[in-house]
Amino acid sequence: MADKHDGPLGAVYGARDTQDLARAYDAWADTYDVDMALKSYRHPTITLALLARHAPAGSGPVLDAGCGTGVLGEWLTIAGYSHVEALDISERMLGISAKRGCYKALHRAALGTQLPFADGHFAAVISAGVFTTGHVGVEGLADLLRICRRDGVIVITVKDALWHSGFSAHIESLEAEGRVARLDETQPYISMPGDPATTASRALALRVIA
Repeated sequence: MADKHDGPLGAVYGARDTQDLARAYDAWADTYDVDMALKSYRHPTITLALLARHAPAGSGPVLDAGCGTGVLGEWLTIAGYSHVEALDISERMLGISAKRGCYKALHRAALGTQLPFADGHFAAVISAGVFTTGHVGVEGLADLLRICRRDGVIVITVKDALWHSGFSAHIESLEAEGRVARLDETQPYISMPGDPATTASRALALRVIA
């Protein structure tokens, strides 16, 4: 079952392509933080907890992939991650992130495309709320694996609708090939308890093997 929302959330979930998604987030940027706080948005908290468990501060540079307004980047800095870079599809969201002063660099790009980083550049990648309806499917994982160093950690959230339509099988395939090890997988949870239309997601922590 897919989430069905009105307003800005409905616009981003209903995006037809990456350009449409970028426009929707640009239009939402100014009220995003307040809107999501009212929905008790939980993905950033949960992904930060998993990252801290498996890639402690000092491990190396971290990419906040799909940074939005930079809330997670600010929390990462508070938690002691001294080098965090931001990536997002929305120019307006990146502009708000820049004002927080917590990122070493900001990059505008879409997951699922060739990202502007060298192989193995990051010690960890964290991506909260991106592998979801109208955003990015399993195709977005390939380049995250490329840019995360061997023995690095990738923490992501995945909407259950995606999980059960090929994402889970793809993770199993990567494990069978010896490319990743599954360090953690949460039980399904509701990412926005303040919004009754929200369906379940889960969070994963993966170790990059090869």
